[in-house]
Amino acid sequence: MGEHSKTPTPTAGTPYKIDDKTPKLFHPLSIRTVTLRNRICVSPMCLYSLASSGPLTGVMTPLYITTIGHNVFKGAALAMIEATGVQPNGRITPHCPGLWNDAQQEGLKQITDFIHSQGGLCGVQLSHAGRKASTQPPLVAQQLGKSSARACSEDDGWPDDVLGPSGGVEQSWDGKGLYSSGGYHVPKAMTEREIQQLLSNYASAAERAVKAGVDVLEIHAAHGYLINQFLSPVTNRRTDRYGGTFDNRIRLLLEVISAVRGVIPDGMPVFVRVSASDWLEHTEVGKKLGSWTVESTIELVRLLPGLGVDLVDISSGGNHHQARWNVFDGGDKHTEIALKIKQTLKTEGSHLLVGTVGLITEAKQARDLVQGSVTRGPGVDIISVGRQFLREPDWALKVAAELGVDVAWPVQLQRLRPGPSARI
Repeated sequence: MGEHSKTPTPTAGTPYKIDDKTPKLFHPLSIRTVTLRNRICVSPMCLYSLASSGPLTGVMTPLYITTIGHNVFKGAALAMIEATGVQPNGRITPHCPGLWNDAQQEGLKQITDFIHSQGGLCGVQLSHAGRKASTQPPLVAQQLGKSSARACSEDDGWPDDVLGPSGGVEQSWDGKGLYSSGGYHVPKAMTEREIQQLLSNYASAAERAVKAGVDVLEIHAAHGYLINQFLSPVTNRRTDRYGGTFDNRIRLLLEVISAVRGVIPDGMPVFVRVSASDWLEHTEVGKKLGSWTVESTIELVRLLPGLGVDLVDISSGGNHHQARWNVFDGGDKHTEIALKIKQTLKTEGSHLLVGTVGLITEAKQARDLVQGSVTRGPGVDIISVGRQFLREPDWALKVAAELGVDVAWPVQLQRLRPGPSARI
């Protein structure tokens, strides 16, 4: 060793020592050629803050560095960028990100460059909002006294180009398609030609993500957005090869996975986020039309490893306004289902990884979700945390301290690091 050689300083959130007492939450996780320094990830959270028109439409700004980038600076292993439209009409609002042109690719690269500089990983969630597209940002809707509000042409929306697996007034998300009180547009049923174009756009967005330096791709098949709409018999009333039977309804997702996997490096992980249940089994609409259930999800996830998917990210709800639980209040349900799916996969000998999200706020809760036990079965492989990171950007470091794990802090914050090794 030369006199100037020294051991590299671990990056924030990395344990200095791993032994049999170290919670699995702080063990590294390797997926293909990518390694997470711990199991704590930043869940994709919509910011609704980008340009809605002009050359910077859908282009990510330094705001992402100060939000999700800051969480990585303080120890999170992977930050997942919010639902990013693969087509202009695939955004949730006119102010959401896209990944269909060079400017958007360059904006994303600035975020990935910063995250990498902090020793973290960056993911992006490729998405199409389907019948939930062309809405106003929630803050605007709240100012109008609504839970959701339509974005019309004067708002830079696309009311005449909102698509879904099925069309018509009854397919507007809240069922109020022709009423002034409605918060969603009436969708048009996608043609097979439009579906083929969509597959091409997913592949193009994936290629751009690779060029922008993204480490992980997640396909958004949850929360009532387009792929979720195709999966569920409640929202997919098609009679062609993309509708009807279970195999037909999952066809779009499987084709999207194949399109994405086919254009990215073999070493790049692919995640799929799913809503594990519509929560409609006990409603009139569910009894009449059927529903996407936990059993449906288990049947689906069995197929994913064969397509090159590495991890299924479990959430729930969002596909219908009559659901018993929604995306935000079903958090403990998400984690229960994730653990059930993990147990099923382990019993069947599957190596598909499982992640979960939803109301994860406490250190011991996070530890136990990943740790597993003889009595409870295996834990999940990663957790994704959203709202708690908004409250506490240093949550990963706080969790480590509460669990007694000695992890590296950012070198700029060493004076604040707890314990006898902290510098004064």
